[in-house]
Amino acid sequence: MDRAGPELYASRGAIEQAVGRVAAQISEQCSDGAVLVSVLKGSLPFLADLVRAVDIAVEVDFLALSRFAADSGRVRLVKDLDCDVTGREVVLVEDIVDTGLSLGYLMGEMHRRSADSVAVAALLNRSARRILPVAPDYVGFEAPDEFFLGYGLDWAGRYRNLDRLVIADPGLLADDPDAYVPMLY
Repeated sequence: MDRAGPELYASRGAIEQAVGRVAAQISEQCSDGAVLVSVLKGSLPFLADLVRAVDIAVEVDFLALSRFAADSGRVRLVKDLDCDVTGREVVLVEDIVDTGLSLGYLMGEMHRRSADSVAVAALLNRSARRILPVAPDYVGFEAPDEFFLGYGLDWAGRYRNLDRLVIADPGLLADDPDAYVPMLY
């Protein structure tokens, strides 16, 4: 990728429309309520907007995974749920579904905990990199095979607070993590 600056992928308005659509779908499918489980940290802005947009009773909880161990495809829980999901409808809220490895692990974990049902709401679905044949039930955007920043997605902790999604150059960011700061803020 050879870009002088980041490319706008989704404006705040487009994100609001996507969140509204996903919230309506969740509200229809989970009319008796659900536990919305945010996969930290990237999904937090999506969850915050989603929880305000659904019109069903929800409980909110959080979990976090370690990064993949090199060449292993393995993750581990580093922050577990505080609530019991036994017999409940669970919606995992993800920022991006990519290879499906993390999602497959989390879905299996919710089933092991006897959740009545497990669905997935993803802001971005990037199926080009899919290894496990899993797919989100609710999707904000079908994403190209690009690197994204903003609305929870980051590089070295930066750019999560952008109110929009941009496509960025990871090579440029590897050289200078603050490369886009003057352009985006």
